[in-house]
Formats: sequence, C-alpha cells, structure tokens
Amino acid sequence: MEDRNTQDNGAAMRQARFGALPERIAYEDMIETKTDSPRDPARDTYDPEGARNLLPCLAWDLVL
Repeated sequence: MEDRNTQDNGAAMRQARFGALPERIAYEDMIETKTDSPRDPARDTYDPEGARNLLPCLAWDLVL
C-alpha cells in the first residue's frame, strides 16, 4: 500500500511542477523583419584579379 501512496505523491509533485505546457508563441512574435539594404554596384563588377585567385582554388577543390 505504501508503494501506491509513494507513486501518487510523486505523480502529484510532477503534475505540480510540469503539469501545464507553456503558452503558445504566435508566429508573428517569432520572426523579425528588416528592410533590405541597397545593392552595392561595386560588388557586382568583374574583378580579373579576384577571378585569378578564385579559379585555382576551385580547381584544387575539385581535385580533392
């Protein structure tokens, strides 16, 4: 009989501590919106020096 009483006490303590789920969070509260930054035209220009450094690395990546 004591085993049943011990189980009931443990169940009651667990229910008191973990019995309720936390409140749901709305999707609107989980996301953050930011405005886009303007596109940098210097970033889109072709740079032959940069391409010269990038292509050998790409070739080595394909070999490995």
